[in-house]
Amino acid sequence: MKNRSLELPQDRIKDIIAILTDLYPGATCSLDFKSCHQLMVAAILAAQCTDERVNRVTPELFAKYPDVAAFAEAIYDELEAIVRPTGFFRNKSKAIIESARQLVQDYHGQVPDEIDELVKLSGVGRKTANLIVGVCYGRPAVIVDTHVTRISRRLGLTTHKDPTKIEMDLRELLPEENMTEFNHIIVFHGRQICKAPTPRCEICPLVPLCPHGQERMAAKAK
Repeated sequence: MKNRSLELPQDRIKDIIAILTDLYPGATCSLDFKSCHQLMVAAILAAQCTDERVNRVTPELFAKYPDVAAFAEAIYDELEAIVRPTGFFRNKSKAIIESARQLVQDYHGQVPDEIDELVKLSGVGRKTANLIVGVCYGRPAVIVDTHVTRISRRLGLTTHKDPTKIEMDLRELLPEENMTEFNHIIVFHGRQICKAPTPRCEICPLVPLCPHGQERMAAKAK
């Protein structure tokens, strides 16, 4: 493929999606969950922690607290003891219990399906809100995590560092049917090839479409 890295993002995005979809067929959310509330809890725990480690903690957690009401009545020390391996366990425990109480009090124990309502919950920012809307409710959602931030900037899809501004840039760029999927394929790509701080550009099929990749490969060739 010829060097297309200087083309406008809207002229490259469909090919970027197609290449990554072929590279990571069936890519989906890596967190284990059986309900929207379990996904919300897992996402809170995933802050500054790997999904793999969260998935080792949640079976015991969800067995002890099987629903929103159980989390709302949880004793802090007992919940903290379970989630401790995920780091920042006191803040996370507080957010999990307080958000469960909010759900019981204000939403009849149901996780809302609107971003503006979700971000009112303790511990839920736009990333987690979009994750719930996209993965649980199947609606177009742009989930901006560290992988999406890093790789979108390398690909020249955004110049911003602020996650909300990146989300808005990607909302204008991504086809609605690919919005949620984009996060999943980017996360897989970030874990396997486009790593921080050293991407493996020499084996990356996106290099012809990637300004950062073109710069790195040109520097290596000198």
